[in-house]
Amino acid sequence: MPANPPKNAVILAAGVGSRLRPLTELNPKPLVQVHGTPILHNALHNLGRVGVEQVTIVVGYRKEAIQDACGSRFGGVAIKYVESPVYDRTGSAYSLWQARDALASGDHFLLEGDVFFEENVLRQLLISEAPDAAAVAPFPELMQGSAVLLSDLGFISEFRLKQTARNLIAGDPPLYKTMNLLRLSASTLRTEVIPALDDMIKSGAIQAYTEELLSFLVETQGLLLAAVRCDDLRWYEIDDAEDLRTAERIFARADV
Repeated sequence: MPANPPKNAVILAAGVGSRLRPLTELNPKPLVQVHGTPILHNALHNLGRVGVEQVTIVVGYRKEAIQDACGSRFGGVAIKYVESPVYDRTGSAYSLWQARDALASGDHFLLEGDVFFEENVLRQLLISEAPDAAAVAPFPELMQGSAVLLSDLGFISEFRLKQTARNLIAGDPPLYKTMNLLRLSASTLRTEVIPALDDMIKSGAIQAYTEELLSFLVETQGLLLAAVRCDDLRWYEIDDAEDLRTAERIFARADV
């Protein structure tokens, strides 16, 4: 476990969530509910349970709804908001760049605002002795999205974006799904993540995803990002109505 578990977190929650319409016509995706609990409330509750004291939420689409739903404090967690003013024309890396001042303040959890997960995922990230770690899980047939390959030493060696079941070819190294839940050290954030974000935005890559940033850092800059296996833990990334139904099935088995 790291000597000083993160007291801070950043949640990216600015997107439109168009694939979840009509549920997102009035509510932003992070407030869509799984068994009555908004995705964002689940994240804040779990972060508070593992000792996080302050969360910065990057907002954009329907920002007032998120601010009303979460306020300035959620349980024992203080909340700050950063606005991404061009949320409808930019990717998640741009949202992360908007939070760069918060990231510079120390160790952080970093998560996307569309992942519903159990508390033990964060606890698994804390068990890892590596300075920087990302939660991963086996890539099942029904999933799609960003995937990674793992090295023999348990680090992420390669990112593969926009993967589907068609990419699961017999004989290939196993794919693992990125869960969009990370623990990043202050040193990595200050010396690698923030400078890379600055370069990305200055170059005009405002529609890039966070996974593209991580891919650059891992594959080009040599970032050692430990893969924390969460094979038996409950979680789901919710992008569309079918994902929401799947999350409801997964979390029907027990309380979050």
